[in-house]
Amino acid sequence: MSDFFQNGRITTIHDLGTIDREGLETALDAATENYRLGLILPVTASDMRAPAFARIMQELADVSYIQEIVIVLNVAPEESDYRETARLAAPLGDRGRILWTDGERVTRLYRDLIDAGLAISSPGKGRAVWTAYGYLLGNAQIRAYALHDCDIVNYDRTLLARLCLPIAHPSLDFEFCKAYYARHANGRFFGRVARLLVSPMLRALMAVVGPDSFLRYLDSFRYPLAGEFAMTSTLAASNRVPSDWGLEIGTLAEVYRNTSIKKVCQVDLAVTYDHKHSPLSLGRHDQGLMKMARDILCAVFRTLASTGTAFDRSHFVTLRTAYLRKAQDAIRKYAADALVNGLQVDRHFEEETVEAFAELVTTAGEAFYDDPSGAEAIPNWARVRSAFPNFPRELRQAARADAEEFGF
Repeated sequence: MSDFFQNGRITTIHDLGTIDREGLETALDAATENYRLGLILPVTASDMRAPAFARIMQELADVSYIQEIVIVLNVAPEESDYRETARLAAPLGDRGRILWTDGERVTRLYRDLIDAGLAISSPGKGRAVWTAYGYLLGNAQIRAYALHDCDIVNYDRTLLARLCLPIAHPSLDFEFCKAYYARHANGRFFGRVARLLVSPMLRALMAVVGPDSFLRYLDSFRYPLAGEFAMTSTLAASNRVPSDWGLEIGTLAEVYRNTSIKKVCQVDLAVTYDHKHSPLSLGRHDQGLMKMARDILCAVFRTLASTGTAFDRSHFVTLRTAYLRKAQDAIRKYAADALVNGLQVDRHFEEETVEAFAELVTTAGEAFYDDPSGAEAIPNWARVRSAFPNFPRELRQAARADAEEFGF
């Protein structure tokens, strides 16, 4: 059972163990009579073939409060990838639709936007999620979108219900809901980038640059790198989407920019959460979690700069030292937490990880200093629809045509 403590700048919705899945889904069935929900499921061809995806499809078959489910299939260049996805997604029935970003029809639509000067040429999860926003914007009945990953090994649809209810319930007025959960599996602690980089870095930044509203906002999230969130369709249309590994932090930055903090919450989804564990790739800043960590740091630095924080190179020297101290303190705290809960933590490896992350502070700082703007974010849908009013409808037509061609 979770605690019930409220701290930070956003509302925390705990799992107190006092309502079951049936109670959550009954509340959602009533709430969504007049407040329709869509679900976005980004998946690559390799993740689609893992056992977790089939399990998720079976679980979602019995969810009654979601009007449309969009499977955004990316990094999937072969027709066989589409056909296999369609076979596994069959339990969803008519509510399910595959949006194949590598297919000929969607690729042609991307080319129209690129030719018009819109920055959508970088493939990846960010563009996949952005494309799904556009697809769902073509259905004016859908008021909010939920999103979760498709590599959740121990998926239970209670997770989705807890994510959706804060957005959909008529007595609440949240516009954005972020997930949090414990990251441990098989007797080991995970969540290394969140535990050992993001939280210590945010606190080190506050020590270096001083009190900052955006940093305090980010530090209020118990798991800022969670890939699960829900937001209103209006907010989805307003948010720009990062095209790199900074998607989760970039989304939080856009929410901070485009809505009130009073309309932001986080919700406890599960006692444990297990998904694919990416390699850390120590010593390789262009691979695995190290690349992810570098992109996250650059995203934070650039967002701070956009709000008026001035950096020079000396800041990053001080920040590296401050980060190391905060991260070493975090290692000690998590080691104690693990021991009392019977979990394993390799303190020596965590020290090595922190030292590698500290190197990233320097390299990310140099990257930021050399290119303060970084890779251009994907334009928001308000801009796209001003230039191409029918584009969401064309995305829906492309998905429908793919389904007809491949018998889905």
